[in-house]
Amino acid sequence: MDAGGFQTQNDEAVHFETADRVCLTSSASTELVSIATIDERLLNSWQKLARNAAEPNSFYEPWLLGPAVQHFNTHPELSLFLFWAGLPHKSDLLGLLPVGPCRQLGRWPVPFVQNWTHHNSFLGTPLVRSGFENQFWTALFKDLDDKNWPGFLHIRDLTVGGPLDQALRAVCARQQRRCDLVHSEARAFLKSDLEAETYYTETVRSKKRKELRRQAKRLSEMGDLSFTHHADDAGLEIWIADFLKLERESWKGQEGSALDCSDDTRGFFTDTLTGAASAGQLERHDLRLNGKPLAMLVNFCSAPGSFSFKTAFDDAYARFSPGVLLQRENLNILERPDIDWMDSCAAQDHPMIDSLWSGRRHIGRFSIELKGLSRNAIFRGVRFGEDLMAQIKGREIVDIMQVQQ
Repeated sequence: MDAGGFQTQNDEAVHFETADRVCLTSSASTELVSIATIDERLLNSWQKLARNAAEPNSFYEPWLLGPAVQHFNTHPELSLFLFWAGLPHKSDLLGLLPVGPCRQLGRWPVPFVQNWTHHNSFLGTPLVRSGFENQFWTALFKDLDDKNWPGFLHIRDLTVGGPLDQALRAVCARQQRRCDLVHSEARAFLKSDLEAETYYTETVRSKKRKELRRQAKRLSEMGDLSFTHHADDAGLEIWIADFLKLERESWKGQEGSALDCSDDTRGFFTDTLTGAASAGQLERHDLRLNGKPLAMLVNFCSAPGSFSFKTAFDDAYARFSPGVLLQRENLNILERPDIDWMDSCAAQDHPMIDSLWSGRRHIGRFSIELKGLSRNAIFRGVRFGEDLMAQIKGREIVDIMQVQQ
């Protein structure tokens, strides 16, 4: 594919950290590259960036973002914002974020710029080389200030309290640029220095542990009960077909939300798992009774983090809690020396995973001013309206950073 369709927006001196030294590069550059025109050279730099990111994010790695762009509708102006070290030959990619203009904010016909996510994306934190968080936001704001996209910047699904959030607030404060956390939620998060069995014992109530033992025993009395783990592509095609069938036969299929209910989501899932396996970042778990899958789970590993992406279980065996039994096995991720944590990617207050994982990760939406009188007017008008609606509905946006302080 051709790598055209980009604009060089900004050049500046930056420090680039290698594994064993710090080098002063002559300059840095930024590009907005059409999301549809990505060449092999960019892919190689992109993969290197993902391995050295300040905050891992599987959802913005090429093996996941690529299938999403291919199978889901995107805005014609959707671009990859790229922050490079080195000119005239770009030596290393320091930051990446898919971004583009939008025309509808909820029910309001309001123009703004937003990082791109989709229904099967659960984190919107940019990929940024560790140590370059402030430089990344500075470069992005300058490009967007100069570009003719209207409105303000909206960053969805950013990790609250992480290095990118802290840098975002610091840069906005220095530039006297308003930055508001407009929504946040907490979801289950697995992180502990304990071994899996100790964590399970200390986190899950004894009554629930007893019930799970009873359910597992009853299942084992019905036949050959087995837990299987795969970290490669062995039997992947059949495994994907089993997962899609299992999910479609569940309540998700009845509601029409199962991956197998549309060609786009089916293709996205298949291509993503195939790409993740090729990258060595796929984990698959299943619980089977006499070879029949009762529960299946997909994880993505982006060391030192990981993401619990999709799970499915057989409704006919719901009384045995097969999904919970499989998540019990999934706690073994705590034994991996290269993985420090796992994001559940689950909704806030999820009754199943919240009972097994004691940690919580806060994810937020941020609105940021862009320069220009008309842009400022749009931003302040929208924020006034959001605050007014929150007051009317009796809700209060809680800034997790302030709570932690």
